[in-house]
Formats: sequence, structure tokens, C-alpha cells
Amino acid sequence: MTMHLFPTPRHLTVTGGPAPATEAPITVDHDPALPAQGYRLEYGPGQVRLSYADAAGLRYAQQTLDQLRAQPTDRQHAVVVEDWPDFARRGFMLDVSRDRVPTRGALARLVEILALARYNQLELYTEHTFAYAGHEEVWRDASPITPGDLHWLEGQCLARGIELVANQNTFGHWERWLSHETYLPRAENVEPQSFAGLIRAPSTLAPTAENAEFVTELLTELTGNLRSRRLNIGADETWELGTGVSKDRAEAEGLGPVFLDYVDQVARPWTEAGYTVEFWADILTAHPEVIDRIPAGTVPIVWQYDSPEHMRAVAALMSESERTALLAHGTDPDEIMGFAPRAQALVDAGQPFWVAPGTGTWLSLIGRLDNAVGNILDAAEVGTAHDSEGFLLTCWGDRGHYDPPPVTYGPILFAGAVSWSLRANRDLDIAAALDGVFEDSAGELGQLLVDLGRVASNLPPVRNASPLFEVLRHAGALEPHQYPDAEQLTAARSVLTGALEALDRARPASADGPLAIAEIRQAVRWAIFAADLLASRVLEVDAAGEYVEPAGDPAAAQQLSDRLEVLLAEQQQAWLISARPGGLRDSLAWLDPLRHALLARSSDRTR
Repeated sequence: MTMHLFPTPRHLTVTGGPAPATEAPITVDHDPALPAQGYRLEYGPGQVRLSYADAAGLRYAQQTLDQLRAQPTDRQHAVVVEDWPDFARRGFMLDVSRDRVPTRGALARLVEILALARYNQLELYTEHTFAYAGHEEVWRDASPITPGDLHWLEGQCLARGIELVANQNTFGHWERWLSHETYLPRAENVEPQSFAGLIRAPSTLAPTAENAEFVTELLTELTGNLRSRRLNIGADETWELGTGVSKDRAEAEGLGPVFLDYVDQVARPWTEAGYTVEFWADILTAHPEVIDRIPAGTVPIVWQYDSPEHMRAVAALMSESERTALLAHGTDPDEIMGFAPRAQALVDAGQPFWVAPGTGTWLSLIGRLDNAVGNILDAAEVGTAHDSEGFLLTCWGDRGHYDPPPVTYGPILFAGAVSWSLRANRDLDIAAALDGVFEDSAGELGQLLVDLGRVASNLPPVRNASPLFEVLRHAGALEPHQYPDAEQLTAARSVLTGALEALDRARPASADGPLAIAEIRQAVRWAIFAADLLASRVLEVDAAGEYVEPAGDPAAAQQLSDRLEVLLAEQQQAWLISARPGGLRDSLAWLDPLRHALLARSSDRTR
């Protein structure tokens, strides 16, 4: 029978003969000729011989040896394993600023899974959720990450060969700070701005020397808690840049120089101190004229969160209003078909870069697994083609982070395996890997999570989201092409109700198994509610904003409203399984428009 090793090694040779006995001697040799982080493991009659390149290689060799010894008797044979990674740095970034700040227990479980999947870097993406001294009004109600949390978490990471890297956005996504009068003067624009018909609150720092000094103070405090000599300063999605404080300079010099000069100001104290500074490349690659000025010691990270196949499907259906919204935010819908076009300007300039795909779980409730797999493979292919040092899987939490941690585990395992060896793990059995994580003797949880993650694949394609969440986010009023048909919804509901039954059959032996089941069950309940809301179309409106008739009657809206209230109450309990209480109120508030719309419709009122 086939041996089950995770990740699948790039070279495994069955040499014949019996596996070594439990008491067989182990010979360990340091071999600097092996690739970095690599090892060679001879597991054969009478002995185990382990050769390693460095400390990381020794760790991964031991991990493989443990897995070989754990194989059932009928899968025990003599083998030689030779292995090393495609990407030297294999990172995971968790958004802890979109309301869900994980408990220490959830973080400890995450680190275990990252170690299994051979990640060697972890970043916690922060905007307002680190307890900076003297800035209590920003994080007071967020149950923030504290210096004590970082010290504890770094210990968990270092024990497993993972580097904990500071991550603080220092340019865009500052709305949580700028919502306070104390910090609003630091904004590029102190007044809300209109983008594609939507009003956005101030979110971008003005690119001034004073602001660079201010964020340097924050970074000094944050990095002072960690041993790593790396730092991620963010700098993505600077929506208002060049429209307020920096408008005159941007008109005179161009937006690219304004952006990069500020990034340089923020990065310079750290690069001069020997740090490597990461920053997001979306603004940079839109201005290729300044790529040759990228500061030494910094690394641009190219991000993209939809697979090329998914984006082609989205673009084929995209309405003019959707295109207008994308263009207003600096994104051409015809030029976001994958990592290759996103990275082309950097490739042309010979500039090294990292790739950053996503778990595809945010704005989804239960994940978008097929899209995540395609996105991760695309990132790995482009990264390996251009000898990228780093691969950073991202898990964002847009609009309240309603997807619970277990939904992310499949993409985490797949991305870890693929960034270790793309060729060997392209066809990884994700369900089997998940069963290993949960130690599910019934063999239910792994396939269940895979099936849930694939529900979105059989619904209308939506950019960076699933219709199941979008119908909640937009209070039922979607683009006409985003509504699934009756057959699609029937199929989706069948999978979802089947998942509830499978959860009853699951028998996970992992310590977090019962908690994971409770979190997954709540996510499935949300998805069933969303499917029923889509089917009812009680909130569908026409171009004039009037309810489409015959949409569902007010009685149907009342029933959905009652169900929503129950789900919101249950969400408060499910949230606290793995998240701190601070962000719960803000997370629930994202669904206030839906609550109000259903109440209005149930009273037969129109907008």
C-alpha cells in the first residue's frame, strides 16, 4: 500500500526489503552539500540514516521519520526520501484587524498546523489591534494583541522553526485610527471621499515626514517584542493618495514617486539597521516608472486572490457598474487574470519579488476552495518561474471575518505543501490531509470541509467573494447575474444540509475537534440562511431601487428576519470559541443593513 506522507516529498524511492525495527540505530550526519533546508533520509533494514543541510533540514527530516514510523504495518517498507523546498520562505499572514482577534488557544493550534505544513514564517496583520502604549482609544474595545501575547506566541513559533514577523500597515487601511479626532489630522483627506459612487471614510495617511516618524515610533514598539530582523510595513490600497495633502506634489511629480518616497521614509530606519522590509506591490506595479528606485533592503510582495480561471469567468459576466468600481480603485478588470500580469513590471525590471495568494475564505462563510487551489498554484508557478524567495499565504477578514478557523485549514495545508514542492504536491489529497489534522476516525471532517469549500464553484462567479456572503453583505441587492438559479441553489442546499448530518458522524480525536465541529456547524447554518435568502429574492431591487415584484412576500421576509436574529445570537457564542470578545460587536454590525432591510420588507415598506 502507498505511504501517506505530508507534504509529499519530491523524491521517495522504495528500495526493497523491510522497514527498520523500532530499536534500529539512527545515524545523523550534517551534509552542507544538500540544498538549504534539505535532507536525505534512508529508512531501511537495520538502520536509519539521516543527512541534513542545516537546522531546518534536520527538523523536516525528523518530521518525515516520525511519519514513516507512524505508518500502518502494511505500509512499512524500506525507502529513501530526498527533499528540500521550492521557496526558501514559506509564510502565512493572518488578518487580526477585521474584528476577529484570535485567542491564544486558536493561535497555538494555528502554529501546530503551520509547522505540519512546513511554514517557516508567520505574520499577524495589524491595523489597530496591537496594544500600543499611549494609543488606548484606538484599540481599547478590540481585545488587542499585547506584548505578552507576542512573547508567548514567538516562543510557540520558535519551538517549531517558525519566525514571527512584525506586520503593521503604515500607509493605507488606517480608517480605524483616523476615525478618532486625535489622529484625523494625519489623513490624506480629512473628509470622506467618493469612489465609484460609494463614500469612503478617511483611510490613507498623508505621505509626510511627520507621519513617517509617527509610524516609526509604532514599529519600534512592535518590533521590540520580537527577535526577527524582518518587518512588513503594508502600504497597499492607498485609495486617497494624491487627492488631498499630496495632491500638488502628485500632479507635479506623479503618484508613483510620492508613494515610493514615503515607503522609503518608513523603511529606511529599518533597512539601515539590517532589517529586510516587506511591502505590498499593488501601488508600485501600477507605476512601473519608479520600479528601478525600489529601496535596497525592501521586498515587494505581489498579491492576487482569485485564480485566472475564476477571473475569466467573472470578467465575462461583469456589469458596467462593476467595471467602473474596479477602475475607480485603480484595477483594470482585464488585467487581473493572475500573477503573471501582476508581476510583469517587476519581472521586466529584474526586481526580485514575493508572491502572495489567499486562502479564499473571507467573504465566503465556508470557503472557495477550488478558487484558492487555482490561486495558490498560479502563485507557486509564477514564483518558481522567477526564483522568488518568498511565498506568503494570506487570510483576510473583510466585513467581519465570518469564516471560522477550520475553514482555512484546507488552503493552509495545500499552500504549505505546494510552496514546499509544487511538482510533488500539485494533486494533494486535501481531505486526507485534513483528516490527519483532526484525527477523525470516521473520515468525515476532511471531505466535509472540501465539499463545503466547493459549493461556491457551482454558484455564479463573484470577484473575491461568494454569492453566499455577498447576499448578506449587500442586504440582498446583488447584480442580476450574481443570483444563482433554482437548480444551483437546490444543489448547494443539498451539500449544506448533508454537511450538518456529516458533522454528527464525525469523530475527531484532536483536542480542538469538538470546538471545530461547533464552529463549522455555525458557518453551515449561515450558508443555508444565505442560500434561502438568495432563493427568496425578497430584497431584489430594480435599477430605480424599487423592490422587484413578484419578489417574496412580506411574510417570507419576516421568517428570514426571525432566522437572522437567531443566527446573530448564536454567532456570539460561536465567535468566542476561538476569538476574543473585542471585535464581536463590530463584526455583527456589518449585517445591520440586512437586518433593517428584512424588517422593512416584512412591514411591506419600500426604500
